[in-house]
Amino acid sequence: MKFFRSLLAKYMLIILLALSIVQIAYFVLALFIMGVAKTEEGINKTRYGEDSNKNVIEEKWHAEANKIKAIELEVVEQLFENWRGKYPEASMFWIGEDGTLLKEVNVKEQLPSEWTPAYTTKFIKERYDGDPFTVIAFLGEDETNGFIVLEIPRLVLNPPLKNVYQQYGTFVFLGVICIIIFFVSISFLFFRGIRKRLLKLQDAMEIRDVDGIPIEMHVKKKDEIGQLELSFNRMVCELRESKNREQKEEQLRRELIANLSHDLRTPLTKVRAQTYSISKEELSDEGKHAVKALETSIVNIDGLIENLMSYTLLMASKYKFEPKETNIIRFVREHMTTWYLVFEKEGFEIDVELNSFEENKWLVDPLWLGRIFDNFFQNVLRHASSGQYIGVKTESTEHHDAFVISDCGKGMNNESNAKGAGIGLSIVDIMVKGMDLEWEITSSASGTIIKIKKQKGLSK
Repeated sequence: MKFFRSLLAKYMLIILLALSIVQIAYFVLALFIMGVAKTEEGINKTRYGEDSNKNVIEEKWHAEANKIKAIELEVVEQLFENWRGKYPEASMFWIGEDGTLLKEVNVKEQLPSEWTPAYTTKFIKERYDGDPFTVIAFLGEDETNGFIVLEIPRLVLNPPLKNVYQQYGTFVFLGVICIIIFFVSISFLFFRGIRKRLLKLQDAMEIRDVDGIPIEMHVKKKDEIGQLELSFNRMVCELRESKNREQKEEQLRRELIANLSHDLRTPLTKVRAQTYSISKEELSDEGKHAVKALETSIVNIDGLIENLMSYTLLMASKYKFEPKETNIIRFVREHMTTWYLVFEKEGFEIDVELNSFEENKWLVDPLWLGRIFDNFFQNVLRHASSGQYIGVKTESTEHHDAFVISDCGKGMNNESNAKGAGIGLSIVDIMVKGMDLEWEITSSASGTIIKIKKQKGLSK
């Protein structure tokens, strides 16, 4: 049963149908031609007997013309009458010895009343092997008695099959053309249906619902394309189930991170308070160093928690984004001021050189941009403290304006006790791209250079 529902079975049925129609048509046509031919052959035999052969007709016409002894009008008329009864389509006429037209029977063309030798020669030449079939015979045994002419249309003397072909050949040709057109039309409709279903399947693959998942198709047939549509629907169902599971897992993950962040910050605050209390006590130098390391670890952990929360919100598109036109030079200068004392306390050499761009107004979210610079500055403190240098400068080229942050540390690939830079840079990447900016980082053993770029000619 599965095979009979397939496209292969349907197309084989079309082929067999076409071949059957052709064979049936040829069989019917052959019967028709044979029937008509036999009918005409029977009519000819009934009408002419065995005298439908041209050679026989010619011999008999000459023989009966030579038998006439008394050359009289009544005798010739009787001869014409006898032949007219046998061949109703025949025409006959008698030309006398002096070239005078003496008698004509069933002649449809206009014959001259006087026949000259030149006209007689012309007539014989035109009728030779032409249509109608023409026989000229002299009366009696003496050529001076004149001659009689018998003319019969060749259609009457043609074989029955030839007559049938001449009469019905056009219909046979048109019938063959119709059969070919019928088969081509059926094949066209068959393949057009397949093409429409495949295009519909393609459209279903490209159309997405609100969740970005293809829409299921309505399956009407159970052939190969129908099975493909069923498989497509199963795939869509699996994708939707997977999407739902992913959304549920994402929701659980966000809730877990939020709860963990809250749960971690509560004891972290207590640890920070206890550390502050301990720092007020009389401690040895080793104790003071341990307390300072503890405070640094607390700050790092707090930064990690903050980064984790920010990254989770950004990935869920829940982090608030409010872009507005900002004087970027003033913003970076003011933001750098908040970090100046921090770097100065750590003994950094600070090199700030902020020159105006051709266009100082950038369409950015100040909170996002501030978070980006905070991450970079924190990374410098964590990973490049050995270099004791930070530079913040502007750069303008033909293609872009940029802020360049550089340090003289041991590079991003160097082992460090401070962890979490990977999440921080991931946050930077998401935020930079979200504000239609670009960034690049170059790091080596002699330091790290970070650029935040805005291409020129782009809309704000």
